[in-house]
Amino acid sequence: MRQLFPVTDMTASGDQEWSLDALADAYAYPEGGAPWLRANMVSSLDGAGQHEGRSQPLSSETDMRIFGVLRGLADVVVVGAETVRLEGYRPARAREAFAARRAAAGQGPAPVIAVVSASLSLDFSLPLFTEPLLPTLVLTGAAAPAERIEAARAAGAVVLIAGDGPGVEPARAVAALAERGLRRQLTEGGPRLLGQFVAAGVLDELCLTVSPTMTAGGAQRIAGGPSVAVPTRFQVASVLEQDGFLFTRYRRI
Repeated sequence: MRQLFPVTDMTASGDQEWSLDALADAYAYPEGGAPWLRANMVSSLDGAGQHEGRSQPLSSETDMRIFGVLRGLADVVVVGAETVRLEGYRPARAREAFAARRAAAGQGPAPVIAVVSASLSLDFSLPLFTEPLLPTLVLTGAAAPAERIEAARAAGAVVLIAGDGPGVEPARAVAALAERGLRRQLTEGGPRLLGQFVAAGVLDELCLTVSPTMTAGGAQRIAGGPSVAVPTRFQVASVLEQDGFLFTRYRRI
């Protein structure tokens, strides 16, 4: 893995593969008590955030390695209901490689999964709800269907209300998770959820893998939904390269 230009928090030499510990140090969350929301996404060269509905065809072995590191550092993984359905989400697993680091940070053995859904049209018999190490969270609005809220709770999920209507208000979602001690927040999409976080001005950091692929077609970008009046500016924190893939990290200015 080669560094393309000097940055303040990452160093490498030659083509040496980064260890999990080195990557964990490089991608560490900022210190302090304030919540920090980062996103992890992959995009093709022509801007597609997925191929045939899934992100996996754009990914690589190193991309999945960094994916695992980002999960290993997070308190909570926030994901939209459609992505849960399309990507076949399962509970996050405990990994021995991160056990000591997580214990020292006062974290549980694995990140909590938090699903954002207005309708709660979810299959609560899936392992995500029946087999998690820590109860799966469901973020929804106060006007969500009462029977679906009860179904989620009956399945063992913890329901958090983060909006006055049927949907979730991004800033309230971030705050609700932080109130539960889940400060290190990671969202893996999908595009509509990421777009909502961007439009609300609550996204602090974007970890974007640029895949050396072209897909054409009409695939979604990595962020969709509402636009912003003024584009949000981010500054580069690091860029790595492996096998033609660029692993970039940007922080909001």
